[in-house]
Amino acid sequence: MSTPNSRRASWLSGALVAAAAGTAAAEPAAEAAPSSPASSAGGRMHGVRPNQAWWPKLIDLKPLRHTTGANPYGDDFDYAAAFAKLDLKALKADIAAVLTKSQAWWPADYGNYGPLFIRMAWHSAGTYRVTDGRGGAGGGQQRFEPLNSWPDNANLDKARRLLWPIKQKYGRAISWGDLMVLTGNVALESMGFQTFGFAGGRVDDWEAELVDWGPEEKMLADNRRGADGIQAHLAAVQMGLIYVNPEGPGGKPDALAAAHDIRSTFARMAMNDEETVALIAGGHTFGKAHGAHEPSKCVDVEPAAAGVEHQGMGWHNRCGKGNAEDTVTSGLEGAWTSTPAKWSHDYFTHLLGFQWAQTKSPGGATQWKPTDAGTDKLVPDAHLAGKQHPPMMFTTDLSLKQDPAYAPIAKRFLEDPKAFEAAFAKAWFKLTHRDLGPRARYLGPEVPKEVFSWQDPVPAPEGKPLSPAQITTLKKAVLAAGISREALIAAAWSSAATYRNTDMRGGANGARVRLAPQKDWAVNAPAELSKTLAALEKVQQDFNGKVKGAGKVSLADLIVLAGDAAIEQAATDAGRKLALSFAPGRTDASQAQTDVLSFGYLEPTSDGFRNYHGPEATRGPAEALVAQAARLGLSVPEMTALVGGLRVLGANHGGSKHGVFTQQPGKLSNDFFVNLLDLNTTWKPAEGQPGVFEGRGADGKVRWTATEADLVFGSNAELRAVAEVYAFEPDRFAADFARAWTKVMQADRFDLRH
Repeated sequence: MSTPNSRRASWLSGALVAAAAGTAAAEPAAEAAPSSPASSAGGRMHGVRPNQAWWPKLIDLKPLRHTTGANPYGDDFDYAAAFAKLDLKALKADIAAVLTKSQAWWPADYGNYGPLFIRMAWHSAGTYRVTDGRGGAGGGQQRFEPLNSWPDNANLDKARRLLWPIKQKYGRAISWGDLMVLTGNVALESMGFQTFGFAGGRVDDWEAELVDWGPEEKMLADNRRGADGIQAHLAAVQMGLIYVNPEGPGGKPDALAAAHDIRSTFARMAMNDEETVALIAGGHTFGKAHGAHEPSKCVDVEPAAAGVEHQGMGWHNRCGKGNAEDTVTSGLEGAWTSTPAKWSHDYFTHLLGFQWAQTKSPGGATQWKPTDAGTDKLVPDAHLAGKQHPPMMFTTDLSLKQDPAYAPIAKRFLEDPKAFEAAFAKAWFKLTHRDLGPRARYLGPEVPKEVFSWQDPVPAPEGKPLSPAQITTLKKAVLAAGISREALIAAAWSSAATYRNTDMRGGANGARVRLAPQKDWAVNAPAELSKTLAALEKVQQDFNGKVKGAGKVSLADLIVLAGDAAIEQAATDAGRKLALSFAPGRTDASQAQTDVLSFGYLEPTSDGFRNYHGPEATRGPAEALVAQAARLGLSVPEMTALVGGLRVLGANHGGSKHGVFTQQPGKLSNDFFVNLLDLNTTWKPAEGQPGVFEGRGADGKVRWTATEADLVFGSNAELRAVAEVYAFEPDRFAADFARAWTKVMQADRFDLRH
């Protein structure tokens, strides 16, 4: 990764959330302390207001500012190379030693920090949502606000501090993102569970990721539900929770209603019903909830609101010892199984074997206790020798017993423990690796051999890559195949521009643009795309039929190469010699390797680079364009150059003329910028055409039409500054366009980065 936060370019929608009091917690094995009003100790920049505070409609370009200088290792640091030198076996042994060395400042429950570390790993990874690829363990974002101060992450600051000696010893060889996940695995293994494997490769961020976590302005508030349920791009049911409220929706102990929330949020975090049941049960096999006292009477502010003397720690507990048997996290209290520091099948035995009655924890939270005789002394106390307790369940646990879909799965797992263990192992691996991206990014000796559909697999390359001579031959063939240059460029863009750097999904590798669902997306103009792909397949067949042995071309490579050839020809027609960089090695995925539902989340509702703004778009064209550019990892100049180039090349959706500010379409010129900045053009909204603008010359005649995604490059001061450069330096524009185009075409080529 060449820049410190390239995978984390993000978009902040709405105000940053403020802290407020509350007592709910998240599921599973998740606990939440109350969040208090932010203290003045945190301070604020007096008198400094962002420009958006003065002019809310101003386009925010911060998501495109990738190189911040925040990385102390430098932007050229190669984490994969550093990780390759790591002694993973020794590291795991050191982590295992920490588990049972209880510290006086935060004593370990049952003498083992394993359950705490499992929760840390879970909550690091569990923020991932498949809708937009945000969240997840990558970047080690749990270290930063707001996640380090979410109510659901209460007391996880202690878990990370317990790991500091390990991090200090191994330094840059292990990122915080990898260390937290690996520690969760070591914890499971040390307590008797066989994990499915581990992959490194999570590169740390060095600043907080700004993400739209929801519209609420108070922690634990719930303003995200409409007639169709939770807002489409969100996953958790309340601000500051990882999943759902364990007491039930809105704190109401309704297990069936809770099941609805569980299914909705786990699905948006890429889990099906079986994976959901396995994860909840597996997580709740270990550890306990903490509610020895009422949170509002005991617990101070979260880390982000604490004074400097607390050194980034929060949730100070004033009651009793403040820890051990007096620990307060969520307000819920107790353990699910009889062996909370050891793998067992007690969870389903207890859940399905006992009758459960509603009760209150010492902290005042709603939970459930068994009514069966002989159950009051099944669970040892976490700290007091000789003291015993009954097991407990959350309302969300009872959902697995009462929901008509979850219940049969739970019963099957009770009757077949091996099936449960296998399901939990795979679900845990998916949970902790889902946002890591393709297997090409997986590092280390514990990477499983099994390939999963959620990893968006592509076949491995076979034989030698295309030679320079073969590349030249193929370029000539596609240009002579009777396909318009505009169609070749559009097909290449449709294939590659699906990439999103939030979870490294999409992109040209695999040529999934020819498969469902991508081949039918409205943004890709399916009818025209089908014709282009058919012609390219003919070129592929003719070429491969003449090649003996190695050196055959994949359609994935050919689609990109055809776009390159069209652009080079367009530059030649403009009197400019341009040679785009092309790296062969892509392969073609099959429909069986493509999860249609999962890939459906990649469909763009707006693509400003093609001047497409669909009816389901939730942002304005300019705002959506910046968000898309951020997902592609583009900078402000790269976005600007691409838009200007694609317009004059005629790559607009449906052949639209909006923004095609040139009398010579099809040639790679800087005319877009020259004519956009022409002082003799006056722009006004077009009558009867919402979202369209007309540019009239001094004679009053319409010279051009445009959309907001075009005119923003003249109206926004920062974008205009870049557009001016391209208007008077055509050679720089062409070179920058070529580099930006290649960057998009190769965005998913992780094999080129290691």
